[in-house]
Amino acid sequence: MAHKKAGGSSRNGRDSAGRRLGVKKFGGQEVIGGNIIIRQRGTRVYPGINVGIGKDHTLYALDAGVVRFHGGKQGRKYVSVDAMAEAAE
Repeated sequence: MAHKKAGGSSRNGRDSAGRRLGVKKFGGQEVIGGNIIIRQRGTRVYPGINVGIGKDHTLYALDAGVVRFHGGKQGRKYVSVDAMAEAAE
């Protein structure tokens, strides 16, 4: 009786969903306090003026304004939120 032995299952075939990292608000865009600017692993970009950092290194706006990316000391990249001039009514 020529039977074929049962084949073993492959050890591959799994993958995890993408983490949706990256820049969420780009330079020149207006933000309000609490808006996420960048989701990142580690501090690829550091928080500047009016920007906070979460425990997972997410950078977010602390106040309303316009996003600005700029360089800093030791070749670091920073993101700041420049406050908008209040419109006179």
